[in-house]
Amino acid sequence: MFPGHSFAPLQIRGRQLLPVVQGGMGVGISAHRLAGSVAREGALGTIASIDLRHHHSDLMDMCRADPRHETLARANLVALGREIAAARKLAGGNGMIAVNVMKAVNAHADYVRAACEHGADAIVMGAGLPLDLPDLTAGVDIALVPILSDARGVALVLKKWMKKGRLPDAIVIEHPAYAGGHLGVTDIADMGNERFAFTKIFEELEGVYATLGISRRDVPLVVAGGVNSHEAVRKWLEAGANGVQVGTPFAVTEEGDAHPDFKRVLAEAKPEDIVEFVSVTGLPARAVKTPWLERYLRNESRIRAKIGSLKLACPTGLECLSACGLRDGIEKFGHFCIDTRLAAALRGDVANGLFFRGREALPFGNAIRSVRDLLELLLTGAARPAVARRAAFALA
Repeated sequence: MFPGHSFAPLQIRGRQLLPVVQGGMGVGISAHRLAGSVAREGALGTIASIDLRHHHSDLMDMCRADPRHETLARANLVALGREIAAARKLAGGNGMIAVNVMKAVNAHADYVRAACEHGADAIVMGAGLPLDLPDLTAGVDIALVPILSDARGVALVLKKWMKKGRLPDAIVIEHPAYAGGHLGVTDIADMGNERFAFTKIFEELEGVYATLGISRRDVPLVVAGGVNSHEAVRKWLEAGANGVQVGTPFAVTEEGDAHPDFKRVLAEAKPEDIVEFVSVTGLPARAVKTPWLERYLRNESRIRAKIGSLKLACPTGLECLSACGLRDGIEKFGHFCIDTRLAAALRGDVANGLFFRGREALPFGNAIRSVRDLLELLLTGAARPAVARRAAFALA
């Protein structure tokens, strides 16, 4: 698609792709429109599986009429199937469509099964060690891509999976100091640790791969976090990565599935607006300091003192997380409903939403450009003139 670029293709399960992977972003930030548009250009587009019902008005009506957990869970599986089908249609047989599943989500096994049943090309899993992913996908021809943050985690997954007779089709190495959303560390103070440096991980994995008798052709490595320019893409591909994963720059593209005001918040955020905090999952997270988050962080100590150890009913009834600080009374975790806050961000509710974002500047500054423009810039360094397009947005 981009003859001007000089990089080797990213090879996943026999397919040759552009070496730029679109990261999965929930709730609903990367759904069929973004993932399908990325795949159409010959890359790997990713649908985030969690709570996609917000893009389907009939499913939301069904949930309002019957707000039982079973109804909400069923609606989200239906939504995931619809989104995969729509993304595949938009891709037109190009690239690959992946589904991102968080290990920390209660229904992760259901999402994996739905992704397989509805014809996704790949499953990407993070937010926990995906040691059971080969078991959940046994007998299915689908690429499996774990997200990890250091060589130790990679070595563990490789050894465990090989005992099950399966290798990852690629591995995403996410650097917690730069990525957006939930970060692969247990302590905010640890995110700058040297063990997360991509070059160090490459060096350590040379020995791991050799010991296990595998090569990069068997399990390519994709680096994620801080990749925001052609220079960064070139740096890491020349340093030994087989591909790069990009999140926030795709979230603000014209084809991104979120409301235009969501994109505006991310695109206009200054470095001092981006903060790290402990999420309700217990993992550190990175987001834009919008009114709700600023208010929450200002009162976090008081909130913990008041309700930190109390077990509360799930505000939405979705019971989305396997461990939730608010629901389970885990004092050291965050104490808010993450599904409610992320859904507000998806709708462009600047006052009440949680807007996850990576730390780095965006490739086009605060401009909103197309997926094709972004891929061309990342791969070739060429930025074509902006073309006026009619803005379009709807939660179906």
